[in-house]
Amino acid sequence: MARKKESILKNKTFGHFLAVGFYVLILYGLYVAATHMNYIWKWNSVPKYFAYEKKIELTAPFDGVVSVKGDKIIITSEDGEKKELSAKGYKIDVKDGAEVYEGDTLAYYTKWTSGPLLKGLYVTLEISFYAAILAFILGWILTFMRISGYPFLDDIATVYITIIRGTPLLVQIFIFYFIIATIFNLERFVAGAASLGLFYGAYIAEILRGAIQSVDKGQTEASKSLGMNYIQTMGYIIMPQALKRALPALVGEVIALVKDSSLVSVISITDLTKVGREIVANTFSPFETWLIVAGMYFSITFTLAIIGHKYEKKLKAKGGF
Repeated sequence: MARKKESILKNKTFGHFLAVGFYVLILYGLYVAATHMNYIWKWNSVPKYFAYEKKIELTAPFDGVVSVKGDKIIITSEDGEKKELSAKGYKIDVKDGAEVYEGDTLAYYTKWTSGPLLKGLYVTLEISFYAAILAFILGWILTFMRISGYPFLDDIATVYITIIRGTPLLVQIFIFYFIIATIFNLERFVAGAASLGLFYGAYIAEILRGAIQSVDKGQTEASKSLGMNYIQTMGYIIMPQALKRALPALVGEVIALVKDSSLVSVISITDLTKVGREIVANTFSPFETWLIVAGMYFSITFTLAIIGHKYEKKLKAKGGF
């Protein structure tokens, strides 16, 4: 029997080519539209927000006359007071015998330092890291409360999960910061990380619970017949399979957590989003700034997605943990 000819639209190479062409057309359309906007693009101002040369100055402690001797600067005031300053490693910016006033620059050197975008990126990664740890710890606790078989534990976990998943994260951040953090005198960073962790802990708990309960009950009964206790059954039989099934959804929740960390900027945490707002306010360059910020968030989430995908393939190849 003759093999049916495959449609060219189903060809993988041709499909990739069409997809690339589709996005090239979209980008070209956006570029054409941008050229007709009454807007001056300032891409050359972007690099300094990643890193810049900072000028470190050595200033005069009081008014007086300068005497330069090698890498030492001596200042003598009108009443005879002398002060010797070491200018080693500095570029001397004052002449011998010159008169200076308090605060004048005597010498300086420059060094490269991270700009606000890199500092904001660090805060975003830090708050996401601590929030993710809290979310997974809380998620495991809630999961075992739900499947414990004790009605009071199940009720406590169910009410918590229902309330958390039924209210917006932004509202929860405000409530936690203005009420709970005020009562316990918590710093805004702690309040932001805790809000994210408590929110995503509820979602992770439901993902883990669903994954555990999706494992066939016959495997639990088989492990009991082999003399395994509850902890051994969960550790060696149920959890490896459940985690393998839950991995894609868990990676998705971590990615969502990183993106939603931008909401903590509303309580004045200087994360990537707040830095972006400050740059826009100072430079009036919203398009360049927000495109760069979006690209930085995407670099984080894309990296997490790649790591999750590779780990998932590794588990599939091994058949589990």
